Amino acid sequence: MDGLTNGAREAVASAPPARAPLRALAVSLRPLQWIKNGALLVAPLFAQQLTHLARLAPALLGIAAFSALASAVYLANDLVDRESDRLHPEKRRRPIAAGQVSPALAVAASLALALGGLGLSAAIGRRFVAVALAYLVLQALYTSVLKQLVIVDVFAVAAGFVLRVVAGAEAVAVPISNWLYLCTLLLSLFLALAKRRAELTLLGDDAPGHRRILTEYTTSMVDQLVTVVSACTLLAYALYTVSPETTSKFGTDRLKFTVPFVLFGLFRYIYLVHRRGAGGQPEQVILTDRPMQLNLAAYLAAVGWAIYT
Repeated sequence: MDGLTNGAREAVASAPPARAPLRALAVSLRPLQWIKNGALLVAPLFAQQLTHLARLAPALLGIAAFSALASAVYLANDLVDRESDRLHPEKRRRPIAAGQVSPALAVAASLALALGGLGLSAAIGRRFVAVALAYLVLQALYTSVLKQLVIVDVFAVAAGFVLRVVAGAEAVAVPISNWLYLCTLLLSLFLALAKRRAELTLLGDDAPGHRRILTEYTTSMVDQLVTVVSACTLLAYALYTVSPETTSKFGTDRLKFTVPFVLFGLFRYIYLVHRRGAGGQPEQVILTDRPMQLNLAAYLAAVGWAIYT
């Protein structure tokens, strides 16, 4: 790099790696984020369906369907936001923003994935298709309108997680309980607010230039909202574990012993957001943070012991 200015050297160092179009397209699908679709297993888990493979198969097919639908949405969002993403310190590495995937290829792939996801949904049932369509409509509204509305934007992000849980319930034909709905909504809001805080911290004074809605938020305000939502999440889950409805359904109150794992998970996530700058990508926390992984494994083991034995 002899002869280059310091600015040129920084530009070369930060430039995204060159990729072949198909490989770049595969990166644009964000396969690591498919882990979010594990939310479809929440309803089968608490409906004691995970040991019934015949009942579980539709939920697994549903995960594949939502992975296709989510990737279709990612492509569409990256295409719409490509100009602003080019100014972002991390998002400019996305293949569409970097010019490694043409708009025509992105549109074609997005449409194909959306149709494929709906086709898989149709194999599960009409009610599942309705939830899948609601998810696509929500994402379209978020991209076009909702992400520009303060507070509404985080509720829209949270609604995407709620629809995943509802889809899992529809896949195995079990009703979604009021407790499950409430806990999912609160936890999803917690994650969405943590994501906003991570964006504010990463972008600093440049935040308004990357996303206009960020001018409406401050880190102190978001911290207060996170405090409220995390407390409500813990309280709702704790009440669920000891409610008469729950103990009657499972014939035991052992689910209350899972509360410490939920508490640790919330504390650890807040720690990572404040001290490690995490939160922008929740899937990365699950995939890279060993204490969070161990806690999740322990939580699932405790749930299994509480309601499956």
